[in-house]
Amino acid sequence: MATDKFKLFADFLKDKPSLKHEMPLSYNPSEVESHWDAIWCESKIYLPNFERASNLPFENKFVIALPPPNVTGRLHLGHTLTAAIQDSLCRYNRLIGKEVLWIPGTDHAGIATQTVVERIIHQTDNVTRHDLGRDNFLKKVWEWKEKHGSAICSQFRRLGCSLDWSREFFTLDENMSKAVNNAFIQLFNQGYIFRKTRLVSWCSYLRTALSDIEVDLLEVNKPSRIRIPGYEKTVEVGVLWHFSYPLEQHGQTHEWHFMPENITNIEKITVATTRIETMLGDVAIAVNPKDNRYKSLIGKYCLHPFIKDRKIIIIADEHVDPEFGTGCVKITPAHDKNDFEIASRYNEKHKSEPLFEKLKFISVFTNDGNIGPGFGIFSGIHRFKCRELVEKELEKIKLLVEKTPNSKAMQIPICSRSNDIVELFLIPQWWMNCKPFAEKACKAVKNHELQIEPKFHEQTWFYWLENIQDWCISRQLWWGHRIPAYKIISSKLNSTEEIWVAAKDEETAIKEAIQKYGLSECDFHVERDSDVLDTWFSSGLIPFSPLGWPDEVNQKTKLNDLSTFFPTTLLETGSDILFFWVARMVMLSFACTDKLPFKTIYLHAMVRDSQGRKMSKSLGNVIDPIEIIEGISLDDLNKKLDQGNLPLQEIKKSKENNLKDFPDGIPECGADALRIGLLAYTKQGRNINLDTKRVVAYRHFCNKLWNACKFAFGNIENVANHMKQNFEAITINELFSNHSEDLLWEDYYILYRLMVCINCVKESFDNFLFSDVVTATYNFWLYELCDVYLELIKSRFKNIESSFRYAYTAAQVLSICIEYGLVLLHPLTPFVTEELYQRFKQVTRSSIISSISTSEFPQIFVHNGLISSRDHEFKKMMNIVTKIRSLTAILGISNKDKINIKVHVVYNGTDLEYIDLISNVAAAFVTKLSQIGGTMVLLNPSIDEIDELKKNCLLDIVDEKTVYYLKPPEFVDLSIALKKIEKQIDSNVKSLESYNKKKSSSSYDKVPESVKKLNDEKIDQLVSTIDALRVAHSNIESLINQ
Repeated sequence: MATDKFKLFADFLKDKPSLKHEMPLSYNPSEVESHWDAIWCESKIYLPNFERASNLPFENKFVIALPPPNVTGRLHLGHTLTAAIQDSLCRYNRLIGKEVLWIPGTDHAGIATQTVVERIIHQTDNVTRHDLGRDNFLKKVWEWKEKHGSAICSQFRRLGCSLDWSREFFTLDENMSKAVNNAFIQLFNQGYIFRKTRLVSWCSYLRTALSDIEVDLLEVNKPSRIRIPGYEKTVEVGVLWHFSYPLEQHGQTHEWHFMPENITNIEKITVATTRIETMLGDVAIAVNPKDNRYKSLIGKYCLHPFIKDRKIIIIADEHVDPEFGTGCVKITPAHDKNDFEIASRYNEKHKSEPLFEKLKFISVFTNDGNIGPGFGIFSGIHRFKCRELVEKELEKIKLLVEKTPNSKAMQIPICSRSNDIVELFLIPQWWMNCKPFAEKACKAVKNHELQIEPKFHEQTWFYWLENIQDWCISRQLWWGHRIPAYKIISSKLNSTEEIWVAAKDEETAIKEAIQKYGLSECDFHVERDSDVLDTWFSSGLIPFSPLGWPDEVNQKTKLNDLSTFFPTTLLETGSDILFFWVARMVMLSFACTDKLPFKTIYLHAMVRDSQGRKMSKSLGNVIDPIEIIEGISLDDLNKKLDQGNLPLQEIKKSKENNLKDFPDGIPECGADALRIGLLAYTKQGRNINLDTKRVVAYRHFCNKLWNACKFAFGNIENVANHMKQNFEAITINELFSNHSEDLLWEDYYILYRLMVCINCVKESFDNFLFSDVVTATYNFWLYELCDVYLELIKSRFKNIESSFRYAYTAAQVLSICIEYGLVLLHPLTPFVTEELYQRFKQVTRSSIISSISTSEFPQIFVHNGLISSRDHEFKKMMNIVTKIRSLTAILGISNKDKINIKVHVVYNGTDLEYIDLISNVAAAFVTKLSQIGGTMVLLNPSIDEIDELKKNCLLDIVDEKTVYYLKPPEFVDLSIALKKIEKQIDSNVKSLESYNKKKSSSSYDKVPESVKKLNDEKIDQLVSTIDALRVAHSNIESLINQ
């Protein structure tokens, strides 16, 4: 299998245009990233070796499913972060030798897709789905899906995702539908799924129940008006209507109570509501039994002004707060959760009493949001037109007491798909009893059978699952998995309730009914439920349904995928759907397979804008990942705002933010820079405040990587030309066995740092510390390889004629660092590392043509020359370089003028190893890396030598035993430098005071932890800068005053 992959890869590699040409001078992401995905996929390097996988233990496989994006969707930054994390893990696990399966798929996204297509047919044909009918409408949706449904998968490929596309699923595929039907039928027959009339969140515009995640909360702090779909006027919100019900006067007619001459004198009881239209469904008024104001009224009746035959009883309930409002609560059990509970408690408490009349649960609204029949002049009108009419009619009969601003902030539920105001609606629905499976899910985490990372999310897990409620799994939509339940219609059944059977088709349902209820076929017929299942139900089966469940053999692959790849290894997704998706997957897996679906859950943070705000269309701050990959001008960013539907004020504000954040637009960054940029943010905390400038910085890093490799390849070829034969890279073991005498101090240093990097990358990946992987690889390439090693070996390549042996070992060490370094970086940046790896193989004339994806993860090489003491010595010498760089920057000496600087490094100590190192290495090391004219090392100098240096040199302390003296060039005016330093100190002190003022603010506790951390880092940086400036100021002042 591996050989086949290598051959395929080699065949397709011939078509990669960029590799046929000389290496460009600089990195071009669009050129580098073209064609690689096609080569990877066509050569099938992402397919697991099934035969090998089927014989491996669980721990030697890595199986993960991509959270299926909505088929309607376009790539957003949340998807991109998911892709970057999961792809880096898959590539890493391939490198360490595991069989990897990463399963792609898309979700049919019931309500989202149906809404999109409904909008399209209304705009193009001016028809509704009801005009078309179910079958014709579903044809339209399938047509739309076939045309647009693959867009987001193409965008994932644009990111370099190493998914096994041969196993791609769509949640309405035949195999997936079979799994969904099987799960429903199994759970129905076991009694876990049942039908019951309960309150649900309802979107009147879409005419369907909603899940909690489809409901947004709009905070309203004052009276205002909002727009909703399907209603021509704006809707008034943020107010309280106070109105009264008259108490029943025995012996008088209903009409008598509301005559103008009587209504003012009758005793009344006043209630307050934010939804006055629901008073049409009022059946009671609740008071606290300990409230002395109303004790005497308990059990008495009020009359409804608009419903002649309805009396409203005054009941007692201890849950009523006597301090809130008037202490009286209107009870509308069909449209309010608290009212539903109060009415249910009342009915249960009094059900055994003789002549007891249960409180009715009266639905006021029809499913499209109008007022239902039986409500007189209000019937048939829109519920918010009814709101206005009820207010007007109450005012007419002098029962409207007042209308006031609501003193408390309101949270109005809004449908995220339609923007309609969500109502609570009493309607029969299908429910799943999750409690027994929730208990298993909790136990699995407590027993450490299931790990949740980061650990602080366990608290959320236990909160949701220890307080689990029945799950409403039905939706009143047409697009989705139609519920496989059939109602039995028969006069032979003596039941006041509907009787249902669950079956895969009508024929099976009839057989089930005959067997279960003893009916003959001529006694009944069955009707299938028209509702569909909640999208989260089908996506909850994702760990096993794409693998063929309930069958052992996957019909797509014709392989025993289920036994080979289930349970999966990891579930990775955003922390916002821990309950809505992750917990339900665990519960459904226990319900259907009696197994955990995965062993570990990793939850990433939410991606927000640079100001910490949630990215949303309403704020105009959504950043399209493709715009970061390809780049976009400021004008085009602003044109997108103009083409949206934001209010003018928001457009203006968003354009100001664009000008501030992207004055020159967003430059082309490429997918690699975006991936590594997002992964670097994963250490920030609970939220990722994305600043695109950091992504641009990683694009520059890719360019640095490119230039480092170009330098290496050029010098390796020079070495080959000098040898007059091909350069063959050797292993690190061969290097130490055959060429150890030719290795110099810097070779030992960089190879030790490489070993440290390998160890850090492995440990970090194993512990989901993606930011640490980025830091380790970034620091190795940029600060250790490029800034130090390449600078130190330039002279070895320059002097190749006189010292070939040292140039040769430098080339071999460099080839080891390049190959290992590219492999370590590959999981983060697949495109540029593959491109450079193939060029490296060309330069080193490798006989095996293979993808970097199929290479081996570097192993730690142990040698007595690669020890931490060398690293410690390097850091001491690097500290000298850092100090010199800092001082020359403070003095304003440019790089080209540093050649005029001479430095004396003074060491007063007895460490013989360090004395040997500093004597032989320090001069060249400090001179090259500081880019100065020369360095002299003085070991334990005399007082006279020190006094002589002090006369015309600046002194800077490196550590307790090391100092250096720098003689400023004659063109540096120390008095001017002193004034510049004073200005810099003042500026930095003001910045420090500003940050400290922020920290001392009483509202600082509300600042996100990630922002606090950044502030602390900035404060530390400012303190360090101020200290360095003050030391320099003191030294210059001393020199001037001599």
